[in-house]
Amino acid sequence: MPDLILLRHGQSQWNLENRFTGWINIDLSEKGREEARCAGEKLRDRKIDVVYTSVLIRAINTATIALEIADKGDMELIRNQALNERHYGDLQGLNKKETAEKHGDDQVHTWRRSFDIAPPGDDAESLEMTIERVLPYYHEHIEKDLLAGKNVLVVAHGNSLRALSYYLDRHSPESIVRLEIPTGEPILYTLEIKDEGLEVLERREL
Repeated sequence: MPDLILLRHGQSQWNLENRFTGWINIDLSEKGREEARCAGEKLRDRKIDVVYTSVLIRAINTATIALEIADKGDMELIRNQALNERHYGDLQGLNKKETAEKHGDDQVHTWRRSFDIAPPGDDAESLEMTIERVLPYYHEHIEKDLLAGKNVLVVAHGNSLRALSYYLDRHSPESIVRLEIPTGEPILYTLEIKDEGLEVLERREL
């Protein structure tokens, strides 16, 4: 029975400053580094065969710190843009409170929490678009490792991990927008390999 562990990066400097981050390459805050260290302690006794991350530094550094603490610091990180955070378009870098004051709470809530409405900007993504980006990569790479019996750690972002949860936990568009994934808290999926694929036996925070 392979394990899949999902880990959202620790708090970033722009999380701390309440800014929309998206694809901007912002590093961890000191609290984020401590969250990564705590995650590593929780992973110390876990067998991990493969590690995937996004290409953004906050995810890469979370993985690096956590693996070092877990005495797995020599593991290779497989980095791919498909696991990046949702792209927030023209909102990236803006303060969330100031944006709400300018555009109204309801509009900003729609941009942040709707399933299929993207923020303004040519590159901006809705959650639905993020799911459509993440899941093909999951099926092509991560799922293949799991079906081969390997234990996999994925270190990524709130929305790219919600994309995986949407599939694994059979969420609806209505329920997935309410799901919160905390920073620095590993989530363990215990899986069973069946003829038709993988079945989730248990989901729990470590």
